[in-house]
Amino acid sequence: MRRTLRLLTGVLVAGLLTAAATLVAAPAQAAVWSSTDRWGTWSSNGYTLYNNVWGSGYGPQTIWANSASNWGVWANHPNTGGIKSYPNATRYLGKRVSALGTTTSSFNVTVPTSGVAFTTAYDIWSSDNAHEIMLWMNKYGAVGPLGSLQTTTSVGGHTWAIYRGSNGANQVYSFVRTSNTSAGTVDIRAIAQWIRARGWFGDVTIGNVQLGYEITSAAGGKDFVTNSFSVTG
Repeated sequence: MRRTLRLLTGVLVAGLLTAAATLVAAPAQAAVWSSTDRWGTWSSNGYTLYNNVWGSGYGPQTIWANSASNWGVWANHPNTGGIKSYPNATRYLGKRVSALGTTTSSFNVTVPTSGVAFTTAYDIWSSDNAHEIMLWMNKYGAVGPLGSLQTTTSVGGHTWAIYRGSNGANQVYSFVRTSNTSAGTVDIRAIAQWIRARGWFGDVTIGNVQLGYEITSAAGGKDFVTNSFSVTG
C-alpha cells in the first residue's frame, strides 16, 4: 500500500509540475492562428492577413492572430538594405472615389523603436493595381519613400510630407506623417479625393486597404503588434 501511495503521489506531483510548466510557457496572447510560411494567409470577418515575406535576403518571420483586428509578427531580418516583408491585414472596398461614403480606418500598434528599419504603413490600391497610396504613420531607422517631394499639407486628419513616383509597375503616392504616431484614425475618402483633385488619377476604384509593417531590418528578433485595426466604408 505504501509503495502504491508513493507511486500515486509521485505521479500527482509530476502532473502538477507539468501543468505549472505549461502555464509558465503559455504565451501572453494565445493566438488562434499563426504561420511561419513566407506566404501564410488567414481570413476572418472580411479581412485577410498576409505574412508576405517578399523581399530578398530575408530572415525568419512568424505572423499570429487572435482576430483580424488583433495580430502581429515576430521578425528577425538582418541589418541589410532592401525591404524584406510587408505583413499586413487587408480589407477590399471596391468603390469608385466618387462613390465613397464615410470611409475611415483606425489603428493602434506597439512597435520597436530602436535597432530596426521599418515603417508602419497603410497601402491602399486602385482595383487595377495601377495606383498605390502609402500612408506612413511612423518610421524608424534608415527608410524613406519613393519619388520626389511634392508638398506638405494636412488632409485626412494628419499632416504629411507627400511624395510621388513610380516603381516601374505602378504610380506611388507616399504620405509620410510629419511626426510618428502609434494610434489614430485616417479619412481614406478625403485622401483619395485630394489625389484626384490634383489630377494624379481619375475616378478610380479603390480596392485593397492594407495596414502593416514594411520591414527592412529587425536583427535579433523584434515584435510588431497590432492592438486594433478596422476599416469602415
